[in-house]
Amino acid sequence: KENDRPSVAHCTASLNTIEDSEVGLCKASMELGTRSRRRSPEPGPGRGADYLSALPDDLLLLVLARLGCAAAAARTGLLARRWRGLWARLRDLAFRDVAFPSLQVALGRVAVPPPAVSLLEIRVPGKIRPAADAVTSLLRAAARLAPEKLVFGLTGHLPLQDPNPAGVDLPCFHRATSIVLEWIPFVLRAPAAGGEFPALLKLSLTGCKVDDLGTLLSLCPRLRVLRLKSLIWLGGDDLTTVHSASLQELVMESIWTHRVDIVAPILKQLTLSSWAEAQVSISILAPMIQNVSWQWLYDNGTIGFGLWTLEKLRLQTAQRQGQLPSLLIHASSSWYSFTDEAANFAQEIEKHMVTDFFALELHLRTTGHVFGEFVLHFLGLNRIRSVIRRLKVVRVRQGSWGDEACPANCPCDTMNWRTQTISLTALEDLEINGFEAEDHELDFLKLILHSAPMLKTVIVKLSDEISSSDDTITKKCNIFRAYPSVKCNVYLSSGLMHQSQNCLL
Repeated sequence: KENDRPSVAHCTASLNTIEDSEVGLCKASMELGTRSRRRSPEPGPGRGADYLSALPDDLLLLVLARLGCAAAAARTGLLARRWRGLWARLRDLAFRDVAFPSLQVALGRVAVPPPAVSLLEIRVPGKIRPAADAVTSLLRAAARLAPEKLVFGLTGHLPLQDPNPAGVDLPCFHRATSIVLEWIPFVLRAPAAGGEFPALLKLSLTGCKVDDLGTLLSLCPRLRVLRLKSLIWLGGDDLTTVHSASLQELVMESIWTHRVDIVAPILKQLTLSSWAEAQVSISILAPMIQNVSWQWLYDNGTIGFGLWTLEKLRLQTAQRQGQLPSLLIHASSSWYSFTDEAANFAQEIEKHMVTDFFALELHLRTTGHVFGEFVLHFLGLNRIRSVIRRLKVVRVRQGSWGDEACPANCPCDTMNWRTQTISLTALEDLEINGFEAEDHELDFLKLILHSAPMLKTVIVKLSDEISSSDDTITKKCNIFRAYPSVKCNVYLSSGLMHQSQNCLL
C-alpha cells in the first residue's frame, strides 16, 4: 500500500551492513522460530506458508520497486533467503541518507547492464564531508551502471569559498538523458578530451562550482534544457558562457555574475535571476527566443541617475492572454549623487532589453523627492519612447520618510524637466499609484497627457493619506477637462471615487 511505503528516515541503514548481517539475522530468526514451534501447536490452515516468496522474480521486483528506497529493498533479505540480493536488480535505485562509505560497496553489487538502470538517485547525508577523490570514485561507480537518469547530491554540504578548492572529475554517462547534480562542495571538471554525453537532454546544476561551463556544454551535443541555480563559481573570470547549438530552454537562478554571454540559435525560453555589484556585460544571440523572464538585483549605490539608485530590473514576456511584455524597474532616492551618470545609467538599462516589450512599470521609493525628471529619463530612451503602450508609476512610501518634503533647491527638482518635449506616440494607458496631487505630480501628469496623442485611459489611485472629503483634490484634477477623449478613473484607497469618459471630476 502507498501508505505503507517506508519513509526516508527508515532507509538510513547502510547497505553493506545490512547485507553482511542479514544471513546471521535470518539464521537467528530461523532458530528462534524452531524453538517457538517446539513449544507451540502445529499451525492451523493458512498459517506458516510463504506464498509471497514463491512468486516469480519479476513480481517480487515490482514489490521492491514500490518501496522507493534501495536500503529498504535490501532489508527485505531479512525476511527470507528468496529476497536476498533482489534489490540489486531494480531498474530504479534510490539511495537516500545512506552513509557515504556504504555507497561504493552498494553500487558494486549492482550488475552491469543489461538490465539497464533507469534511475540512479544518490543523496548523501551531510554528516561527514567526503574527500574529493572519494566523490570522483563514487561518480565513476555510478557511471559504470550507465543510468538513463542520474541524481547526485551531497545534501547539507554547502560549497565553501575556498581559494584553491579541490576538484572532482566528472565521468562520461553515455546513456544518461538527464543529469542532476546538487551541492557538491568541489570544483566540477569536465571529462578529458574524447569524453562526451551523447544522449544528454537535460542538465541541472545546483549549488555547484564548475571549472569551465563552456567546455562542459560542448560535450553535450543534444542538450535541450540547462538549469543553473545558486552556482558559486563558474570559472573564467566571473563569466557565464552558454554556447549551444541544440539548447531550447535555459534557466539561470541566483547566479552571481557580471558577464553573461549566450549564443543559442534555437533557444526558445530564457529565465535568469542574478545579482550585480557593478555594471554588467551582456551579450545574447538567440533569434528564436519566445519567452523571457529576466531579473537583476543591484547593490545600493551601484547604478544610478541624479539622486536615484537602481534596485531591481525585471523584463517579462506575456504570461497570459491580453498581457503585454513588460519592463519593471524598482528604484529609490538615496544619499548617493550620480551627477554625471545619465549616459551610463541609460546604457545599463538598455543592456537588459534582450527582447521586445510594450509596457513600462516603475516602482519608486521617493522619500519625499520629485520623480518627474527621473521618469522622463526612462521615457526618453529610444527603445522605450516609440513602442511603450502602457505606463505605470507606483509611488512607494517608506515609513515617516514619505511625509518629508525635499529641501529647497534639491537637485531632484530641476525646473527644465517640466518644459521638455517628448513624443509618446504609442502610449494608450497610464496608471499612477500613490498619487497625492502635489504640484510636481500634477506637472508630470500634464506633461504625459500633452505628449501622448493616442492616450485612451488614465487610472489614478490616490494615496492612503487622502480622504474623500479633501476638496483640493477635485480642484487640482480639473486638468483633465482639456482631454475629453480620455477615459479617467480615480480611486481612493477604499475604492472608486469617480469615473468619467471625459475625465471631469
